[in-house]
Amino acid sequence: MVTRYFHLFSAVAAALVLPLPLRGEVTRIEITGRLPFNDTDYEEISGRLHYAIDPAHERNRDIVDLTLAPVDGDGRVVFSSDFRLLRPVEGAPDAVAGWMEMPNRGSRSGMSKFMIQHRFALLEVGWEFDVPADPGKLRIDVPVAREKDGSAIRGAVEAIFIVDEATDSFTVTDLAEYSPIDPDGVATSLTVRSLLKGHLPTARALPRERWNLEGNKITLEGGFEPGLTYHITWQAENPPIAGLGFAAIREAAAWLKHGEDSLAPVPHLYAFGASQCGRFLRDFVYRGFNTDTADRLVLDGIIPHIAGAGRLDLNRRWSTPRELALFRAASYPFADRAVPDPISGLSEGILENRRVTHRPRIFYTNTAAEYWGAGRVAALVHTDPEGKEDLDLPDDVRLYVFAGTQHGPSAFPPASPGAGAPFTNPVDFRPALLALRLAMHRWVSEGIEPPASAYPRLADGSLVPVAEVAFPEIPGIKSPRELRAGPRMANPLHPGGAGAARALPLLVPQVDADGNDLAGIRLPEVAVPLATATGWIFRPAEMGAPDELLPVLRGSWIPFPKTKADRETTGDPRRSREERYKDAADFLSRTREAAEALVAGGYLLPGEVDEAVEKARARWDW
Repeated sequence: MVTRYFHLFSAVAAALVLPLPLRGEVTRIEITGRLPFNDTDYEEISGRLHYAIDPAHERNRDIVDLTLAPVDGDGRVVFSSDFRLLRPVEGAPDAVAGWMEMPNRGSRSGMSKFMIQHRFALLEVGWEFDVPADPGKLRIDVPVAREKDGSAIRGAVEAIFIVDEATDSFTVTDLAEYSPIDPDGVATSLTVRSLLKGHLPTARALPRERWNLEGNKITLEGGFEPGLTYHITWQAENPPIAGLGFAAIREAAAWLKHGEDSLAPVPHLYAFGASQCGRFLRDFVYRGFNTDTADRLVLDGIIPHIAGAGRLDLNRRWSTPRELALFRAASYPFADRAVPDPISGLSEGILENRRVTHRPRIFYTNTAAEYWGAGRVAALVHTDPEGKEDLDLPDDVRLYVFAGTQHGPSAFPPASPGAGAPFTNPVDFRPALLALRLAMHRWVSEGIEPPASAYPRLADGSLVPVAEVAFPEIPGIKSPRELRAGPRMANPLHPGGAGAARALPLLVPQVDADGNDLAGIRLPEVAVPLATATGWIFRPAEMGAPDELLPVLRGSWIPFPKTKADRETTGDPRRSREERYKDAADFLSRTREAAEALVAGGYLLPGEVDEAVEKARARWDW
């Protein structure tokens, strides 16, 4: 490891501040902890990275409000963020490459075992200003924008929320960083509507005398009703320059790869981001941040996971990146290629636009849920904007969809979210993600072709408009064929918002006779099923809005009837377990065959086959 420019000592309480050459955008490393990592030849280093960037540099000009930030004596904007680094100790073999794990709402990664096993360095850097101050979280501290005369900037902030049970009060955590200036002023309002997606009926204002605002806590006379959508607005001041979160990741990556004083210099660096952080990575590339201020490639490869066609609300004044962004994440462009949009008249893509000069290799990974819910419209990643034609993926992009899965697997044994609702979905895609991570590394470092893309397509009928999905009529399960995707969000880079407010098409995976997805990576639990596994589930009646899907992006798991007699008694059209499998041995043998087929295709690591069989045995016994 390269450590010749400074000496580190093992201490947690003591802090080292390491000055770096001014030519770099990372100007100081403040180390607050350095300890051996468990029983390994790795160590964990934590602290803060300090940055200084030139607001006039062409790679910084698109950061909103950067010209309204205070500057140091050299005319640069300074800010800092928390970091955590896992690296081999001095004298051990160097890391073969590095992974940047994007902290989701400040949370630390649980990928340490995988990183050590495969000799990767792991770097986590805070990028989000609205993460609560907590020793266990990673956040960024950024300056606020002020008017040219030094006075405070004021403006409206807003948030949308739904409660799942009756309550008299609600704390708006999405706006925790924006204190209301005048809680009782005319700019403070609260409205309610029945549908999250914003369709009719129109929102109605709640009388001001019925509710009270203290800080970011709202108290409502009569209480909030489950399932209704509430919209709060108030006036705040001193907007943080949130887009510096993109710059922090760019500069931290450039420092790790190229800095003379890098704590873990690596030849290749990849990034993984799930959900909110997957949307971060899509926007990071789209806005041109994958080129650093020295005109170099920043990230060699990225895996935006479970992001669908969404991007992140970060680089704007009064941004709220912490929010779940239900039906508020998808704006044109959706796909990587520059595809003409008949609604806005524009033609650009995530990778094909004027800002992008260095393209990473990309694995898009999604579950079925990103096709169905929350306005993530994952199909638009690989179709035209109207959802009428398949698009060819760029040569440097692969796309993998985990059939019959939800946003993140539920625990097993499964549980129902409420009376009358099916179980949430426990089908676990995470073992396949490990295989894909290694495939990304081998693609970049050795030129080994990754597994073939696996996703539903219009051309072969495995992707269809929602009204055409052939979901069986299972007793007690509502049909999803009348669901809608919600509207496009505005793209702030384009006047008029690039077709904002127009209805999005909803294309979903077609299913087999059991209701299981036909296309994508069919994990053993889907290929050799004991249940129907979906990427959608309706809200239980007790939560209100029973015609809406349950957030956040959950699915259902509906076991097959045990016997033919059970099926005939209930009228279930799906074959029973006894009609599918001779016995447990037959079921487990087929499961092993399915897992081995995934290994042969590169979608699963060999060591996961036995795990898949043991998991199947537990499900059979249950």
